[in-house]
Amino acid sequence: MFNNFRQIITRTIRPTVNFPIHRLSSTDADKSPITANVPSGVWKLGKLNHIAVAVPCLDEASSFFKNILQAKSVSGAVPLKEHGVHTVFVDFGNTKIELLFPLGENSPIKKFLEKNKSGGIHHICIEVDNIEEAMKHIQHQNIRTLTENTKIGAHGKPVIFLHPKDCGGILIELEQA
Repeated sequence: MFNNFRQIITRTIRPTVNFPIHRLSSTDADKSPITANVPSGVWKLGKLNHIAVAVPCLDEASSFFKNILQAKSVSGAVPLKEHGVHTVFVDFGNTKIELLFPLGENSPIKKFLEKNKSGGIHHICIEVDNIEEAMKHIQHQNIRTLTENTKIGAHGKPVIFLHPKDCGGILIELEQA
């Protein structure tokens, strides 16, 4: 009889917690202020291409990702004079990390490392299918770019950087897909 009582009590008094679940419908997403002003068909935001990290020692950082974390691949260092950086790409299969090290006295990475001695996340790179149209639209929305025109980036494609003060404190690089 005690076993029956225990089964009855367990079934009747089982604590339940009800959390309200709010799922976004496609109409909620369509009302998002982020996408509300993007004209459909003119340009589209693509996938995350990479996260760029400024490092005080390129060899140590490369070795860490290759030997300790066993990344899929780690490229050699490539100097990009136009951007004032040496770059190394760490491939994880689903995304990449771009390691940045200063090249020259006027390197923006040198200035970044003076403020952040241990290094840190510098920017994120997102692909767009039409960088020229994306630039026009973004500038029309009063988002500043760091340069007037695109430059050729580390992947040999046009890139433009958006001012972090206009992007929630995040330096965003747009890259032609």
